[in-house]
Amino acid sequence: MISENIDNLLKRDIIIGSRRFSNYFWTIILFFGGLGFLIAGISSYLQNNILFFIDSKELTFLPQGLIMTFYGVIAISLSLYISLTIFWDVGSGYNEFDKENQLVRIVRLGFPGKNRKILLVYQFKNLKSIKLTIQDGINPKRIIYLCTKDQREIPLTPVEQPRPLESLENDASELAKFLNINLEGL
Repeated sequence: MISENIDNLLKRDIIIGSRRFSNYFWTIILFFGGLGFLIAGISSYLQNNILFFIDSKELTFLPQGLIMTFYGVIAISLSLYISLTIFWDVGSGYNEFDKENQLVRIVRLGFPGKNRKILLVYQFKNLKSIKLTIQDGINPKRIIYLCTKDQREIPLTPVEQPRPLESLENDASELAKFLNINLEGL
């Protein structure tokens, strides 16, 4: 999340969506791994090595070659899906806090279609607090929420590796101070 204060009246946090290093990494790994499995499976069916450096004559098509073909198709499909989310930049956008107009705008890009652009607008008078949720363990989560008076909790942080706790606390406290509302969860 990249924060920029345009002036004392406007604060904008840029959210990086699917165009993260981890997505590029997994797309490449899944594609080439899946391609290897697919070629090995097809080679076992044909009983001939398609690539000279992959010896698949030892594999029987049923069940090993069939399963390898299946895994190859699934891996390449996942690679294609992640590639499309990167191309469409799903999840990117910004959070804008405008003191002059007393509005919070949360903008995100979704998948192509009728509702690709997601826009949430809240007035300052409907805001209750900023909530910080920290969950450690196998699947750690560190999220800043915007809480409204009608009990909604809107996540403001992007999906990514958990950020350092000190950085997250600073961002949450600065935002609560900027909006002049309470901070929960510390």
